[in-house]
Amino acid sequence: QLVESGGGLVQAGESLTLSCAASEGTFSTSLVGWFRQYPEKEREFVASIRRTGYRAYPANSTKGRFIISKDDGWDRVYLQMNTLKPEDTAVYYCAASRSGGTRYGLGDLRDFNYWGQGTQVTVSS
Repeated sequence: QLVESGGGLVQAGESLTLSCAASEGTFSTSLVGWFRQYPEKEREFVASIRRTGYRAYPANSTKGRFIISKDDGWDRVYLQMNTLKPEDTAVYYCAASRSGGTRYGLGDLRDFNYWGQGTQVTVSS
């Protein structure tokens, strides 16, 4: 089970850091990612990180503003979100991939099997 924390309400331009923890203590997979979802839209890829530390990001508006990281024990993954914009308002989900992203890709929704409950991030203008 994955547990997200750190969401909340911030003003545009501020920063926020989300945290994802594995309830069993350590992630059982080699790839963990963050996705976000707008109302009535499909979840979209935000960032992912391998246990080795290799990172992947989409080529969209979050590039350069969002940074994914992990702790050394592979039991927490973080998403640091800087210079937040109102369009970043969404529910953010942590997810883990059994295949390690090897089947469809490091940012492909289909490769992620385990999901957290989501945490709301709201950015006011």
